[in-house]
Amino acid sequence: MKNRYALSTVVTTLIILVISVLLASVVTYFAINVVSTRVQEESLSLSDAHIYLNPVAAAGSPTYSQASLKVINTGGRDVVITKIAVRGQENAWTSYKAGTGGGNATDSQFIIYAITNLPVQSDMNFLSNLTVPTSDPINGTITPGTLSLTTDTAPTANTFAFNYALTDLVLRSGYTLLVYIVNPDSITVNDIGLTVSITLYTAQAMYYQECNVQAYAAPTGH
Repeated sequence: MKNRYALSTVVTTLIILVISVLLASVVTYFAINVVSTRVQEESLSLSDAHIYLNPVAAAGSPTYSQASLKVINTGGRDVVITKIAVRGQENAWTSYKAGTGGGNATDSQFIIYAITNLPVQSDMNFLSNLTVPTSDPINGTITPGTLSLTTDTAPTANTFAFNYALTDLVLRSGYTLLVYIVNPDSITVNDIGLTVSITLYTAQAMYYQECNVQAYAAPTGH
């Protein structure tokens, strides 16, 4: 009887330990799964940030000052970009409003963008062919400018046509956003050589990048 009693105690203890370990494993697996799923919801990689200022252009013209940024969605879900700021100053989306005889843009500050699923290898250059919208951008018949960049499928050059940003931008997972902020607030000729921040906001987070303000002048003969 004593041997049976001792054996029963050992078996009971083992059963309790096994059940405890199994329950702990299930809870741990569930917690890790929930946490990892939420952590991987959003991830953006910012690169090739530039702020150009053309001292020979007229202030307020689309070729006076430009901030550029390349954004890659490296996360597992699509992202909505709600705001872009330069030096803490929010830059409005394109504020075109039709006027008499077709009208023009209401101001010289606007944002343009291009989205691609190709890896872009070139840097973000100054857009010397940039124009202000002179007709409603919503109709999709006009583009503000083009930029030739190298991609993995077009090693010589691939031309990207930019669109005017009228509202929040949606960047799908695995895609790359090329964005230009035209005439960002508070950027003047006195800022050349200084470090300025570019901040990108989403519904879940904010992403910060710094760069120096660069002087740009059109090549001789252009």
